[in-house]
This record gives sequence, C-alpha cells and structure tokens, in this order.
Amino acid sequence: MEEALAEEFETHRGHLRAVAYRMLGSTAEAEDAVQEAWLRLARAGAGGVANLAGWLTTVVGRICLDMLRSRRTRREEPLETHVPDPVVTDPAEVAALADSVGLALMVVLETLKPPERLAFVLHDLFGVPFEEIAPIVGKSPAAATQLASRARRRVRGAARPDVGLAAQREVVDAFLAASRAGDFEALVAVLDPDVVLRVDAGTASKLVRGARDVASQALLFARGAGAVARPVVVNGQAGLVATVAERPVAVFCPTVRGGRFVEVDIVADPDRVAALVGPGQ
Repeated sequence: MEEALAEEFETHRGHLRAVAYRMLGSTAEAEDAVQEAWLRLARAGAGGVANLAGWLTTVVGRICLDMLRSRRTRREEPLETHVPDPVVTDPAEVAALADSVGLALMVVLETLKPPERLAFVLHDLFGVPFEEIAPIVGKSPAAATQLASRARRRVRGAARPDVGLAAQREVVDAFLAASRAGDFEALVAVLDPDVVLRVDAGTASKLVRGARDVASQALLFARGAGAVARPVVVNGQAGLVATVAERPVAVFCPTVRGGRFVEVDIVADPDRVAALVGPGQ
C-alpha cells in the first residue's frame, strides 16, 4: 500500500518542487518541503482525499509558509542584497522554459510578506482557488484575495525579457566580448542607463546602479578573476556560469529589454554555486 502511495507521490514531485521553489527561492529548502509533504502523506494516508494533487499543493504551501515565517524570525536584520537560488540548465534543454520564473521575479517575491507570497504563488502561478488558500493563511477568501492583489502590484515591477532566448544570447555575448576586450564604452552600450546589478556573494554582497558603475564592476571582475564563462540558461533566460580551474564560482543572469541589460543578478558565493551547478553545467 505504501509503495503504491509512494509511486503516486512521485508523479506529483516535480509540481510540488516547483511550488516550493517559487515560495522559498531555495532549491535545498524546496526539496526539504517536498520531503516533509511526503512524510505527512505517508502518516495520514490518502484515504478520503479526492484530489491528491490539490491536497499536496496546499500541504506544501503550509510547510513553506511556516519555513518563511521561521526564516524571518531567525534573521535579526534583512539581508542587504539577496539573490535566490538560480535554476541553471544547459542551453540545449529548452523543453521546460515555458514554466520558468525569471530570477528578477524571484528577487521581488523575496520582498513580499510570507502570506502575500503564498497567496500570489498558489493563486496566480498555480491556479489554486482563494477558498483553498484562505485556511492556510488563517483568513477569509476575500482577505486572501487582497493578499494576492497586494503581491501582484509589487510583482508588476519585476523586470522581464522582451525578446526570446536567441536575442538575449546575442546581448549576453556582446557584453562578454566587451568584458574580455576591456572595452568600457562597449560595455556601457549594452547596459540600460538605469541598470541594477545585484551580487550575492554571501558576506560580500553589493547593489550597484547605473551603467557606468556596473561596467566598472564588470571590468574589475574580468581582470581579476581569471574566470572562464560558459553559456547556460538561468531560470529560462540567457546567462553564464563563471568557472575558475573548472570549478563554478558564479552564476550570471541578466534581464534583457530593448537590447540592453536592465537588471543583472549574480550569485557569487563559490560554495553555494558549486552546490547549485552540477557537473557539466
């Protein structure tokens, strides 16, 4: 009986992982949430559950909400610059891109209050009715609707690409070529004047605004790191993984609009990157 239940759970694992990742912005915590959902299902059984996928989705939502609240309690101060875990895939693997959520959107989700994030993610991204969301957040369906509405207003400001993957790659390649050549003006040319750079390197994180300042940072990195960049897809967008001595040390994810970078998100904690980027990525 448990074996059959486990097999059925596995058919939902990918969906549950997607829900948890969008809720938590951490691939490791998302896996933990999915595993906890399995443990709860194994204890409770599926008897009387008419819609197992819906039941599991709400269970994962509850688990993630508790994790988000616990995370906020543990932090004495908010992180100055935090970039969620990137999802890195090979450029040839495009089948799942339609389901991708850009890293810039994930950054905005990180700024939401936990109930707002849950209401938005479950309803707007996964179609869960507010009647099912309401008991998770301990509010009425009308109040849950308002939570999602507030989140939606914030999320509208998230940068999204206005061109496809191939056109994004052209801009990324131009940026990379200018960095390698040390061509400051060519770098500035592929950056929006109001571009925002977020670098999450753990204890050495930074936020940089403006094309010339971001170009200066890019040249400093290109000169000092001795890194080799290889093309990847990051959360469905054209990006790069930087490696030093074949070890991945940074994931680079720009958002392209109007033929320029409007935002650049970088995870540059080598230990974190090594855990996120598997062999061959």
